[in-house]
Amino acid sequence: MCGIAGFYHAGGFDIDAENRLQNMVAVLNHRGPEGRGYHVDTNKGIAMGHTRLSIIDLETGDQPLWGPDHNCVLTTNGEFYDYKRIRAALTCKGARFKTKSDSEIALHLYDRFGLEFVRGLRGEFAVALFDRKERRLILIRDRFGIKPLYYYINDGRIYYASEIKALFTHPAIPREFSHRAVVHQLMHTMIPGTTAYRDIHAVRPGTMLIITARGSTLDIKERQYWDMTFPQKGEIDDMLSEQYFIETVQEKLLEAVSLRLEADVPVGCYLSGGIDSCSMLGLASATQQSPVKAFTISFDHAEYDESAIAREMAERTGADQEVLNLTADDLYGDNYIKTMWHAERTFYNTLGVAKYCMSRRVHDCGYKVVVTGEGSDELFGGYPSFKRDMFLHGLTDEADRKTYQDALEKNNRIFTGAILAESEMTHPAFEQLCGFTPSWIQPWMHTLEIARPLLHDDILADISTYDPIEAIAASFNPGQIEKRHPLDIAQYTWIKTMLECQILNWGGDRVDMANAMESRPAFLDHHVAELAGVIPPAMRINGNVEKWILREAMKDILPEVLYTREKFAFMAPPGHTEQQKRQALDELITAYLNPDMIKDAGLFDVGRLTGFIEEYRTDSDPVSLVRKDALLNHLLGLHILHEQFIKNRVPVVEPVR
Repeated sequence: MCGIAGFYHAGGFDIDAENRLQNMVAVLNHRGPEGRGYHVDTNKGIAMGHTRLSIIDLETGDQPLWGPDHNCVLTTNGEFYDYKRIRAALTCKGARFKTKSDSEIALHLYDRFGLEFVRGLRGEFAVALFDRKERRLILIRDRFGIKPLYYYINDGRIYYASEIKALFTHPAIPREFSHRAVVHQLMHTMIPGTTAYRDIHAVRPGTMLIITARGSTLDIKERQYWDMTFPQKGEIDDMLSEQYFIETVQEKLLEAVSLRLEADVPVGCYLSGGIDSCSMLGLASATQQSPVKAFTISFDHAEYDESAIAREMAERTGADQEVLNLTADDLYGDNYIKTMWHAERTFYNTLGVAKYCMSRRVHDCGYKVVVTGEGSDELFGGYPSFKRDMFLHGLTDEADRKTYQDALEKNNRIFTGAILAESEMTHPAFEQLCGFTPSWIQPWMHTLEIARPLLHDDILADISTYDPIEAIAASFNPGQIEKRHPLDIAQYTWIKTMLECQILNWGGDRVDMANAMESRPAFLDHHVAELAGVIPPAMRINGNVEKWILREAMKDILPEVLYTREKFAFMAPPGHTEQQKRQALDELITAYLNPDMIKDAGLFDVGRLTGFIEEYRTDSDPVSLVRKDALLNHLLGLHILHEQFIKNRVPVVEPVR
């Protein structure tokens, strides 16, 4: 696990390329503090940098790596699984490896298969590969976007990096918010491939950029090599039994977890009180000889704390459990500001801060790697919004629908306003595309209604004709939605947006790698995902039971209380839930949302924003408070990001205590 950065100038360099590359890599030191490597070719116009976290091949795995005949050079961030089998197979066909690194297989696969080599890569990764003969730079991101990769293009030049802050060290790259992206930050939902910053893009998941020099210009093509695909109605094989899917889920998950335990350093597990992480710990414990180290977050609010169930699972498996108890002092203040610097985007809940604190504890315990449960809800139908869409649009029995919906609303009352909307909203763009407006986006449509009027008049004028909901709907491939079951549509649209921009960003890589700690989400192994896609919707959500097929597959691993328990969203207690948190949140508001800061950033109208803050302080409606609490986090985040990255007088370095 590492960080990568670099740039490609079609006409060659007329600058101090090596010094600028070193500056880009230096700001990624937290991603890989154990080594740096560079390749700079002035004539070819290519500069590639790498900062290393040593996990596999501790002795000879430094990068950049060179391919056969010294024609290709490679830097990677992430892991390629099943690499030993692939390496052996390639060796039998004449390949000669110089290292024991998993990364080197990419060079030999490319040498043998060309651009199709990416289909042989399994895992989470971001890749930069330069073909000297073809004068071609290839940037690749894994199938779900687990590993980040950003880029900026201008005047026959492309700049790329694992994190945006590395791009900002280069003087050629402007530091500005995109007005349209500000709206998306406030409503929490990004368009795939975009960021909060003007002209800075994300390589889309399952996609490669192919950048070829043509004289002094760059020819840039985007090629999608994978997408999460659900079968059209009528394509599912009804002959496959429940038992077939139960056994196949067990088989694929065990393989995915076993591969992710491969490392030359100890591997632990994140452990909450949910089915997903408990399944990971159960499978890992069955695979490893020694007790697994399990890391658990505990909150000081009974309604949000799942540590008791996690403790039961740890005892059941004989795991060595480390529990981190978090209070308002941990979730706000300095940790909040540092988490924002690492995430580079806003977040609606301090869960990201909690995970930042946890990755620091993992690092302090001497661990660099953990297996995590992210992706299970996306693939197996776990979120409350998925159940709502299943009930509303996938059931025909009115009595069942009413019974299930009433139970859903009751059991998720504390999340209404953020995870579930209290009243239905529709949008014509989604209605036309999907046949309904997915429940997952409806809370953020409500949020948009109160957030947009807070913007500065100049920004409102600039985006007066822009409809962010329509833009999100337009980003989806209609061919992946047509003739699909409503549950498939709900899962697909979430996977293409919220999984990447939320779960895998401030809930994943960015806060884990903040402390040089690699997370490995085994559920997002693409072999598991391709199986999950063909599981019939009624086996994913069976009656009122979400993730039914996964529950049955893991039944003998999970504690009874967890096997029978409804999905509970893993969130930190919002700021309004107790006085200590209100006070900690208020200190951030005073520091970053005061009139002077509002004027300086120029994003919001001073009067309207201060009025909103006063309304929040006097509000007593629980649904309204959940929504306003989420929006306040986004408002704070934009002002903190403005201070950290937009104001040029502020250096791009990690905040210090």
